[in-house]
Amino acid sequence: MTTPLASTSRLKDVLSVYFHELDDAARTHSAPVAWCSSVGPVELLRALGYRVFFPENHSAMLGAARTANHYMTRAHALGYSPDSCSYLSSDVGAYLSGETALARYGIAEVPHPDVLVFNTNQCRDVRDWFDYYAREWDVPAIGITSFRCLDRIEQDHVDAIALQHERLVAPLEAIAGRRLDAPNLEETLRLSREGSGLWRAVLETATHRPSPLSFFEATIQMAPAVVLRGTEEACAYYRLLLAELQDRVSRKVAAVSGERFRIYWEGMPIWGKLRALSELFESLRTCVVASTYCNSWIFDALDPADPFRSMARSSLELFIVRAEQAKERYLEQMAGQYQVDGLLFHDCRTCPNNSNSRYGMPGRLRERLGLPVLSVDGDVNDLRCYSEEQSMTSIEGFVEQLAEAF
Repeated sequence: MTTPLASTSRLKDVLSVYFHELDDAARTHSAPVAWCSSVGPVELLRALGYRVFFPENHSAMLGAARTANHYMTRAHALGYSPDSCSYLSSDVGAYLSGETALARYGIAEVPHPDVLVFNTNQCRDVRDWFDYYAREWDVPAIGITSFRCLDRIEQDHVDAIALQHERLVAPLEAIAGRRLDAPNLEETLRLSREGSGLWRAVLETATHRPSPLSFFEATIQMAPAVVLRGTEEACAYYRLLLAELQDRVSRKVAAVSGERFRIYWEGMPIWGKLRALSELFESLRTCVVASTYCNSWIFDALDPADPFRSMARSSLELFIVRAEQAKERYLEQMAGQYQVDGLLFHDCRTCPNNSNSRYGMPGRLRERLGLPVLSVDGDVNDLRCYSEEQSMTSIEGFVEQLAEAF
């Protein structure tokens, strides 16, 4: 078994500071607090001095701790369908139960926001999710209604979304009690772009053989890219992690000992089964080297010299927003870049927006790329949707198929 990444001990400290600063701001009102969807306009919020909380990150923590299923029924009882986003239902259910994943940091409750800011580039669920808390706490929920299913991104798309970003400024200034300072916004975008570039470099170390990083490690290491985007803390952490991974590359230290095969993971993680799946792939000497999910926090378009349009373009370039044709082009490029031997699609039951196996894409890519493809049923948080025995048998059979093919 490969030695765990040493940087992870530093990651725990970085996240502890982040959560405690949020908790302090919410309790003492020393800074305004905003909730933001994970690929929402966080740069705008940070430039205005907000402490920013990401409920999707909180839900992923519930899923990874395998406590999500304890909470979902509380949200279902309110009328949220069992087929609706299990991130939403587990987070709302935990709140109704008076519990939080932040308890592991000694924090009793999630930080109550002064405003909730969404971008529907991911899905409509984030707005429904934020609207629940807006009603519960009588605070505003504002945001951006995005285009979806874009093949090519045109300038009129960018201009329309940029205008929506600009219209957020006045209400956010009023809540924060300060004016937006252009140099602050430019510096925040600079840090976001730098952190994004470092995160890309971290992930691209997996293009090497053997890969020094697996998808399962990357889902943990991505936390600063999500919750600390636009900060020096994220950049500093990824410089440290990148140096460690580059050292692994130079010494040919593998994330999976004796790496035989390389897999691309398309779709969301199955948070409650990360360890079990990681151990299974390791036993099969197969490394999941790349994923669409972890790459979703790479924003090459960010430009401090053109803040609003570059934020708009970044939000529209997100994989989940794109049409099938654009997604297939992207996956073809990734399969080549990471030299994968096969693709695994996770059909996430409660996240149809981030499941790409439902409209024939796996078959089209199998034919186009000549690579074996497997689809696995599951969910981000609701483990009732996941059959461990069936999935592991399917994965074992898939790797046997790779052995025969190669």
